[in-house]
Amino acid sequence: MPRFSIVVPSHGVAGRLSQALDSVLAQSFGDFELIPVCDAPDAPAADVVTGYAERDSRVTPVHSPPSDGLAGARNTGLRAAVGGHVLFLDGDDVLVPGALAALDARLDGTGDVDVLYFEHERTPWWEGEPTNPAAPLLARTPDGAFTPDRAPLLTGVTLPAWSAVYRRAFLAEQNIAFPGDHFTDVGFGGLVSLRAERVAALRTVVVRHLLRRQGNRLALPGEHHAELLDQTELVLTRAAELDLPADRLKPLFEQLFAVVLKTAAHPRRLTSGRRAFFRRASTLYRRHRPDGYRAPGGSLGVQHRLLASGSYAAFRSLRAAHRTASRAAALLPRPRGLRTRLRYAAALRLPLDRNLVVYCAYWGRGYACNPAAIHAKARELAPHLRAVFLVEPDAVGSVPPGVEYAVIGSRKYWQALARAKYLVNNANFADAVVKRPGSVHLQTQHGTPLKTMGADQATYPVVAAATGSFARLLARVDRWDYNLTSNRHSTEMWERAFPSAHETLEYGYPRNDVYCTASAEDVARVRKELGVPDGKKALLYAPTHRDYATGFETGLDLTEFCEAIGDDYVVLLRAHYFYDRGTSRGGGRIIDVTGHRSSEDVCLAADGLITDYSSIMFDYANLDRPIVVYADDWDVYRETRGVYFDLMELPPGRVARTPEELAAVFRDGSWADETATSLRAAFRERFCQFDDGRAAERVVRRVLLGEPPASIPPVIPLAERVPAPAATLVRS
Repeated sequence: MPRFSIVVPSHGVAGRLSQALDSVLAQSFGDFELIPVCDAPDAPAADVVTGYAERDSRVTPVHSPPSDGLAGARNTGLRAAVGGHVLFLDGDDVLVPGALAALDARLDGTGDVDVLYFEHERTPWWEGEPTNPAAPLLARTPDGAFTPDRAPLLTGVTLPAWSAVYRRAFLAEQNIAFPGDHFTDVGFGGLVSLRAERVAALRTVVVRHLLRRQGNRLALPGEHHAELLDQTELVLTRAAELDLPADRLKPLFEQLFAVVLKTAAHPRRLTSGRRAFFRRASTLYRRHRPDGYRAPGGSLGVQHRLLASGSYAAFRSLRAAHRTASRAAALLPRPRGLRTRLRYAAALRLPLDRNLVVYCAYWGRGYACNPAAIHAKARELAPHLRAVFLVEPDAVGSVPPGVEYAVIGSRKYWQALARAKYLVNNANFADAVVKRPGSVHLQTQHGTPLKTMGADQATYPVVAAATGSFARLLARVDRWDYNLTSNRHSTEMWERAFPSAHETLEYGYPRNDVYCTASAEDVARVRKELGVPDGKKALLYAPTHRDYATGFETGLDLTEFCEAIGDDYVVLLRAHYFYDRGTSRGGGRIIDVTGHRSSEDVCLAADGLITDYSSIMFDYANLDRPIVVYADDWDVYRETRGVYFDLMELPPGRVARTPEELAAVFRDGSWADETATSLRAAFRERFCQFDDGRAAERVVRRVLLGEPPASIPPVIPLAERVPAPAATLVRS
């Protein structure tokens, strides 16, 4: 029997789960079992956990459906546990180094106590000093093992479940499990403290808790706050049944109602049912108030007395007195210019137009990418919706005939942003855009992340300096309702890079639908438009941007490269969109297609791809055509930009480090041989999971038409897809 069973629920934390698991497996004390609790075998976290279970026999995952909530996940893990003591760890928290050794030593010193409470560090996600809220409470406890009556303030309801380790036999004997769905720590902690006979404290930080940017999920508005009263009633009823002594009942009562009053007084948590919440709380207060109880002084004491008397009107007036009339205005981001500001503010007062969709791609560069693909599918499936595409003045010409547009910064632009129910973007809307109640923001992204993104860029100085304010970046992220991904890797990395409360849609990228729907005629048409000579193999060269370089430098002499590989090839040069000047140049063996509107068209035309670290490789892999990685500065790029995985270990095809190596793989044919094909197949398995040709349909049905998830078309398995044919290559 292992010393410890460590239960780790993982719902919604796949992006940071590996940090939690690593912190456990790296402990110097190794006598434990690690029980990750996943939603289902095919859930994002399950992919992470499977690798750990294969490498370490101490990892024994179990499954609990999301509908069972945190309490259900912990109870499932608890039922599976066989260790002497149980420790609960949230999936985005970590054990500090030496934590288990410290717990083991303390338990050896105190004997088998029912509960060992310990300190934890609450670490702000972005800025601010860490705090140790348990330290003042545990500092007043006796040094050795003690009975609960010697530390009456240690009620259990103010400490999270992961701030203690529990004797498993004690929980089983007392039939203690996590109650309810929400505020389960309040009920569990209270029940544990009421039943425990011997407890102890460890005045050392064991868990480092990562404070979410968006705050505790329990603090969000919703009807779930009524369950706080359920937990309060459960604990106080059990205390009455046990005839808890007055010196223990008073602090328990006071701590429980401190939480209740905080919720009752918070204007945003109870968006409805405030009066009913207050009245039920008042009933519980009077029913369980200890004999001779005296309310605390000050404003809190006033709230106690109003709750005892059931005076909701007076309580509401008291809270209103603490609010300022300008609060809403202070929180309102404002566009530049007084006239524009006033017009935008006036438009925000008008009702949402529930049939208006606003699209934008690449900060207004034109009609492109995922927003354009979603718009096209919406015209087919949801013709009742009016669409407005936002573009910069010099991109108006890219908008197809019949597509309504608004120039960024114009009056129509602000009007559309203020009134639209749906806002779709592959980057981000301006800081000044207000997220209105009832509006729906869809972030489509525009690539699969190899390089670090969002908040993960903060530790790379060159990138961080170019990014600007991360606080402002993440404030824009907070507007998202949905975030689109094309593979499970993206799901996990976006969660890390853009932490917020949005829902992830594993639907694929709509712009990539064409790779499964285009015909040979479509490929021939695009090649003709781009000027690719008949019978020539077209190689798309698409290098990415270097944050440490100024201007566009290919790093490869294309003229010399063309001479080295022979006359059978032409090169389509597509620079990063940062260097798009809006023009395309054809002719000769090097055809500049940087200014071509559609990167999807360019990929269709190419028989093979040469790239360095551009995310275009993930999209192009859907075509199942050869890819060659030209990694002449991989080490510099990796250290300067930061990457999520080692591309040299998981390439989509052959890798060349020098111009000579690159030319050689085309001269000898190894760019498309069996080894290259095998590498590409493994790459496609990992990164082409959801791009099956129906991504746009799934998005339109779920987001714009509001269809339930169960009715959304499932993803077609990779083996059953038929990619668009290449012009000069024959696929087996």
